[in-house]
Amino acid sequence: MIWRMSFFEELKRRNVIRVAIAYAVAAWLMIEISATTFPMLRLPEWSATLVTVLLMIGLPVALIFAWAFELTPEGLKKEKDVERSQSITQGTGRKLDFVIIAALAAALVFFVSTHQWGGESADDADTAEAAANEEQSVAVLAFVNMSDDPGNEYFSDGISEELLNVLVKVEGLRVASRTSSFAFKGKDTSISSIGKELDVRHVLEGSVRKAGNTVRITAQLIDVRTDSHLWSATYDRELEDIFAIQDEISAQIVQALKIALGSGEQEVMSRSQKPTENLEAYEHYLQGRYFWQRRGEDDIRRAIGLFEQATMLDPMFARAWSSLAAAHVTLPNYSDAPMDMHFTLAVSAAEKALSLDDSLAEAHAVLGDMARLRDKQLVKAEAHYLRAIASEPKNATAHLWFSEQLSMVRRYQDALEEDLIAYRLDRLHPGTNASLSGSYWLLNDDSNFLKYSAATWNLGNLGGLYGLIWAHLRIGEFDQALAFAQEFDDAVDHPVNFFTLFVEATVDAAKRPMFLDTLAQHEASVNQSFSVLAYVRFGRIDDAYRVANSDLDEFVIDVGWLLWVRELLAFRQDPQFANLVTELGLVDYWNEYGWPEVCQPAGDSVNCD
Repeated sequence: MIWRMSFFEELKRRNVIRVAIAYAVAAWLMIEISATTFPMLRLPEWSATLVTVLLMIGLPVALIFAWAFELTPEGLKKEKDVERSQSITQGTGRKLDFVIIAALAAALVFFVSTHQWGGESADDADTAEAAANEEQSVAVLAFVNMSDDPGNEYFSDGISEELLNVLVKVEGLRVASRTSSFAFKGKDTSISSIGKELDVRHVLEGSVRKAGNTVRITAQLIDVRTDSHLWSATYDRELEDIFAIQDEISAQIVQALKIALGSGEQEVMSRSQKPTENLEAYEHYLQGRYFWQRRGEDDIRRAIGLFEQATMLDPMFARAWSSLAAAHVTLPNYSDAPMDMHFTLAVSAAEKALSLDDSLAEAHAVLGDMARLRDKQLVKAEAHYLRAIASEPKNATAHLWFSEQLSMVRRYQDALEEDLIAYRLDRLHPGTNASLSGSYWLLNDDSNFLKYSAATWNLGNLGGLYGLIWAHLRIGEFDQALAFAQEFDDAVDHPVNFFTLFVEATVDAAKRPMFLDTLAQHEASVNQSFSVLAYVRFGRIDDAYRVANSDLDEFVIDVGWLLWVRELLAFRQDPQFANLVTELGLVDYWNEYGWPEVCQPAGDSVNCD
């Protein structure tokens, strides 16, 4: 017992115990920091484990060193070589006490900042979610058409899209949307670059060779971080087995990513997802999706014909009806096709699709848009948007269309949240970036307004140039605004350089009468948002309302989402605004969901500040 006490006293005298405490606190802090920061730095998973192992190995080394050596004014010496009367271990011990206190304080600060005294902070939750999403995320690239017939490209694209549609139903798996994934089609881009651009951990790529009634599909799942193949397979089957192949590939991916499936997801992954029993109808459907995704009037009209053929071959083919509805909705945006006729056809097709399968997000989103754009029934529209999102939470289009409604009813903070969800799913889609720039426009965040307008234009969408003009005007950079206006006028087929004249008139008041006369002569050839914004900027409020009331359907499409930008303040302050928001359905919506602070009911009218 005496020996034990004397040994313990010697450990204290040589500061071995203090070294052990200081080492333990510092080691814990280093382990916690590495576990928190290494995933954000995208270091290999074993990096944090390596830190822990090295620190464990270092503990006995530190204790042995503290026992065998002593720090003296002349430097380190072996303990046995130091005269007891000359030892300064007591002073060294006091210094170690300060080290321990400092380390404990640092550990306490770190613990509080990351755990909020026993509760997970929002930042920590976001970091954990981001890390989990990064681990369980995938992009499905366009499969390469290896068939002898280049015309079979629709089939290889279709297989990729069908696989993506199955994977998006898996909870806990983030799947990059089609537009972003297919943006790399035909490009010599490395897998690591694709992963970084889309912010995904895994990439699925493959090829399809179709010959007659046989098909060969190869697929491989790649870990972007390590560039290693987690899984690969080749399937040689009859075309009749195409749905079984899709299910098998999807199941293999989920297994490779070690994702635990709920009962509903197990059903999705375990049974063949046959949207139709008619293979000819299915091929027409895939061809229709191929041409619809390409956009442009000719391609959309061709897609409508193919979807109609698919529904004639199989009237119970719900997804063909849904795609037909979406094609009718988009055609007027790319042509002079009559909006009323195609909107009516879109509603009919969407309702037919939902009568066959009421879980189709695309059909609900179409009916939401029709309720908003055509019928001005915003409460009904919101119900359809929410149903679309509930059915497919990872459907970027549903989030984008809902964002437009939220902006219109002045819930633009909520609109921004929907845009950010869509952006995480489909960051290379020009429409996603355009909608995001619009939300920042409404929120007066000029920096992000510029950023995402530029991104939209870099993705080839003229809406980005439109945003850049207004953003630079807003911050007073007129030379830049003029340069983008000239670029916009060069890009559109019109005999009058409207945007150049507009910016020049903004800078030089003497040019405003000429611009306004020119605009009045050519109103029918420019969109409503430009006419309304231009008239309001130059104080012609009655002309702005004349344009707005000339076609309320077009007004909702062109101006509804930016109705509350500060450039339209004078427009909103005019007494005519009360009648307009009533006609647009905003009053009925506000009576249902609550009124914004800037607008309040005033008897039979509306008062907006």
